[in-house]
Amino acid sequence: MNQCTAVALLEPPPHVVALFASVRRMEPGYVLCELGEGHEDDHAAMLWDEGGRPGRAVWARWAGRSMRLASLDWCGASEPTYGACGLFAGHPLAHGWEVTDPTQEAIAREAARERPSLFTEPTEEED
Repeated sequence: MNQCTAVALLEPPPHVVALFASVRRMEPGYVLCELGEGHEDDHAAMLWDEGGRPGRAVWARWAGRSMRLASLDWCGASEPTYGACGLFAGHPLAHGWEVTDPTQEAIAREAARERPSLFTEPTEEED
C-alpha cells in the first residue's frame, strides 16, 4: 500500500516554542502523513518519541487546516522481518511495514538502474 501524500505546514504552538526555547529554536515546517493512502481518519506524522514516557510519541494530527499535537501509544504490532509497526496504536489500515513511500521507491528504482552493483543481494557469508 502506498503512503498517503497529504502534506501540512506545522506551526509550533506558542507553549511548545516556550518549552523548547532553551534547547532549540522551533520553526514552522512541513509534515507528511505516514499512514497508508485511502485512510478516512485524520492525517498523522510522528514528531518525536517521548523518551520520558516509554511507549509513547508525539504526533501531529490534522484534517484540512485544523492541526493538533497528540501524545499517542505506539502500535504494539510487530513482524519478524520488519520489526515494530512504527505507527500509533489504533491507526487505520495497514501497519508501518506495509506502507511504502512512493517517492523513496522511485528513487531506489532509479538508483538501482544507474548503479546496479550497489543493489546486489547479500550472500549468506555477508549476513
